[in-house]
Amino acid sequence: MTQTQQTNPIEQILREHPVMILDGALATELEQHGCDLDDPLWSALVLLENPDVIVQVHADYFRAGADCAITSSYQATVDGFRKRGIGEQEALDLIRKTVELAVQARDDVWAEVQEGGVNNTEAKLEGNLVLGTAQQTSDVLETVVLARPRPMVAASVGPYGAYLADGSEYIGHYGVSDETLTAFHRPRMAALLEAGADILAFETIPSLQEAQVLIDLLKEFPHAYAWLSFSLKDGTAISEGTPIETCAQLFGSEPQIAAIGLNCAPMEVVTEAVSILSRTSDKPVIVYPNSGEVYDAATKTWSGQGTCGSMSDASEQWVAAGAKIIGGCCRTTPHQIGELAKKWRG
Repeated sequence: MTQTQQTNPIEQILREHPVMILDGALATELEQHGCDLDDPLWSALVLLENPDVIVQVHADYFRAGADCAITSSYQATVDGFRKRGIGEQEALDLIRKTVELAVQARDDVWAEVQEGGVNNTEAKLEGNLVLGTAQQTSDVLETVVLARPRPMVAASVGPYGAYLADGSEYIGHYGVSDETLTAFHRPRMAALLEAGADILAFETIPSLQEAQVLIDLLKEFPHAYAWLSFSLKDGTAISEGTPIETCAQLFGSEPQIAAIGLNCAPMEVVTEAVSILSRTSDKPVIVYPNSGEVYDAATKTWSGQGTCGSMSDASEQWVAAGAKIIGGCCRTTPHQIGELAKKWRG
């Protein structure tokens, strides 16, 4: 395998823009498009049944102003596909396809933007674009950003707990060896990088053990970068109980880690966690919380009141606390991402 990525894509964007905008939820948007995800493969099931919808959702987020799409590989693993009778080679092809679909959506939308097809009424500026006013179409707030960078594709590397499909990514005590985790993650990471991902997204990581395994594996791909994003127990600790400060101290100097932060946590714990991370590590802090609703792993249902409508307002506190990369996780929408883009890009 040949790796050619030698520049940090997050660093490139943050060099010219104070805040980088991520996309939002994939799975719940797929459900809004009629996909049934009541399956251990979750959003990876759509890779088998209706991949064009994945392209559509990615495109919705790019049109909303996202600088980055996170691929549909969160729950796409060789082990998970094997349980469905899919062989290793086909599984790896499907994993690579998650990157190809996101790249297709990015390239299609970027071509539209450059041609002036997405509310573009201004001029091109050295590869970036100044775009025009917001327009609401089919509940998607279309692109409203100033001097927008060419968007990137982050390949999701979800935790071992996602494969278990029992909510373990919010607990983290798997009871498995480092060797088991290494063998689980290695083939997917290799396939995602081979497919041309700009960066890997180590996301919803619940334990110190799994974070260390992933970083050790990343060193096998010396030209690759990743962000490291934890699930949280509260505003001061990751899911299995390790203090966030400890995580930042341990991993904040890793040269291949482009950002460190949290995802799929309720918004009320974000500011405290961001403050700890930003004062403990020099890495850009990444944050993409969920809607605030509560997920029941047993019934695979959401309950409670969502608060994602206030994400744009809350982001002011996160940026003030040190966040540099902001988006949404479960149950957030292109509309919320559009509002974030509008706030931080003009």
